[in-house]
Amino acid sequence: MLRVTGAPSGCSLEPRGRLSRRDVIGAGQRSAERRLAWRDNLRRLRILVLLLVFLVIAVTAWQDRSRSTSWRLPLFVALYPIAADDSPRTRAFIAGLSGERFTDIDRFFAREAHRHGVELAEPLKTRLKPPLDSIPPARSGVGRVATLGWSLSLRWWAWQRTRAAREPADIRVFVMYHDPAGAGTLPHSTGLSKGLIGLVHAFAREDLDGDNAVVIAHEILHTLGATDKYDPGDDAPRFPDGFGDPHQSPLYPQQLAELMGGRRMLSPTRWEQPASLAEVVIGDVSALEIRWSGHAP
Repeated sequence: MLRVTGAPSGCSLEPRGRLSRRDVIGAGQRSAERRLAWRDNLRRLRILVLLLVFLVIAVTAWQDRSRSTSWRLPLFVALYPIAADDSPRTRAFIAGLSGERFTDIDRFFAREAHRHGVELAEPLKTRLKPPLDSIPPARSGVGRVATLGWSLSLRWWAWQRTRAAREPADIRVFVMYHDPAGAGTLPHSTGLSKGLIGLVHAFAREDLDGDNAVVIAHEILHTLGATDKYDPGDDAPRFPDGFGDPHQSPLYPQQLAELMGGRRMLSPTRWEQPASLAEVVIGDVSALEIRWSGHAP
């Protein structure tokens, strides 16, 4: 009978059922590799989802722009009043609003569309909606990433608040009313072509309806693709695109303001905001941006 009394020189014997150190290290490496591969796949999946989201956003934006600037049918603009403060004066003002208070906007777009050769009798119709008790998300941060994040959150907020609306709306404008007694200078209003959403800051005072209508019309045109035509540093309209009539002689004072210029030039160093849409026109460049120029005779 052969009896093993020791291990041969150069060999190592370990109890049966136990892993060697090499096996343990190899199993650990394989586990780490699997975790890295899973994380890499998860990262790729996230990138793919984000790309799909951006693709959907881009296609939707293209469809919105194509449909909203075809000018075959009237565009319906839903106006949602929102109290931007807790003032009883603001809430009383909103409670007293009626659709007739916004018909100047409809007439303005009809007048300017016809002047640029659009044959549609009513290119735009406003509809006053019930007030909302929710404040839109505030814009925070600067840069493209922050702007994109805010834009997406605003569109999500708008969808949640308006998805149950019975009447169709091509453009949604949320008008945040402020008590003039405590507002001072209002925040900048915004119009998004992606999502066709306007966010307007306005004064809760009836004698300022004309001023408010100018701002609402300005942001509506932004949703349709028109760009600002004033200097963001001092709000001075740019020549010639931001002037009501760049061919007027003498050039100053301008009789009218260009909607996207935002101000009426009184002299090379003085300008003022128009008091109503009766003092405003849509210039040739803005008309081109919203595809009115192709309808001109």
